[in-house]
Amino acid sequence: MDLTDKLETFRAHLEAETKRGYIAQGYDPERHRHDCRVKMGRKYANVDRGDSGVYMVDLATGEIFGIKAYGVIHRGHQYGTLDTIMDWDWSNYRAVRKQKAAA
Repeated sequence: MDLTDKLETFRAHLEAETKRGYIAQGYDPERHRHDCRVKMGRKYANVDRGDSGVYMVDLATGEIFGIKAYGVIHRGHQYGTLDTIMDWDWSNYRAVRKQKAAA
């Protein structure tokens, strides 16, 4: 899977998780709809939820970061990579690492 496919998978997963989060909180997902999209840059891809930027992806490494301001990466908020998106819960305002099942 190439980078473009991974970004599209992340976008679609983020959108589905956002909808799931709205339903869990009792909101109508059609009324509070926030489609996700990816805007490509030279070094980073901006991932937007609705009209707001929420994440940035380093195109060289696939690492996912939060943002300080639109187009400004926040290295202190790192959310895995494009290969580990299923290890995170993306349904809230910020992603949270899922708990591993006890053996």
